[in-house]
Amino acid sequence: MSRQCLIVRGGRPGHDPVGSTDLFLPALEEQGFVVDIEETPEVYADAHAMARYDLIVQSVTMGSATVDEVAGLRAAVAAGAGLAGWHGGIIDSFRSATDFLQLTGAQFAAHPHAPEDRGSTDVEAYRRYTVRFTDAAADHPITAGLADFEVHTEQYWVLADGLNEVLADCELVAGEGDEWAHAVTMPVAWTRHWGEGRVFATTLGHTLDVLRLPPVTAMIERGMAWAAR
Repeated sequence: MSRQCLIVRGGRPGHDPVGSTDLFLPALEEQGFVVDIEETPEVYADAHAMARYDLIVQSVTMGSATVDEVAGLRAAVAAGAGLAGWHGGIIDSFRSATDFLQLTGAQFAAHPHAPEDRGSTDVEAYRRYTVRFTDAAADHPITAGLADFEVHTEQYWVLADGLNEVLADCELVAGEGDEWAHAVTMPVAWTRHWGEGRVFATTLGHTLDVLRLPPVTAMIERGMAWAAR
């Protein structure tokens, strides 16, 4: 029997919610999912519809969701559906919905410019940094066999909590003019149990070229498989 996956995508177009989710459709199909796609979170409020899904993949940067929509998503995950996503599509969604922020375990706070680019309005807030796999990652099905790697992309400063199992992290290094005094460790990929369900999220994925990096692709594909009912 096929498993059911719901993709909810939309919000800020700069994160290419259509292109980024389409990138993972072949992997979802290979994993045996029949995929439904919604362009708004309205479906979250439909308990009958949500009960069908074994996996929910969300790519909605910013945007908004009603109280009923957030409650429906939380209930579906607590009942055993998996939730997975990347970058702003999952941890910069529905900023005013605190119940959603609690579900995901982390919230985007900033992506500081590299010191040499501070104050520039025409330069992306990119930094070069190393994604480091934690001890917990060594034998986890999402990250086993993956090695530390370097990226040049947005580096998310996130607010996170202790329920997360962090599989990858990075150091956000203070440069001249930065307000923080020393390097700060930031989570890059983590898992989370919520009721009977599982959550996987990563801060990576600002652009398609980052999503196509082999270790990033591997983490997301495995993360979706791990999270699913």
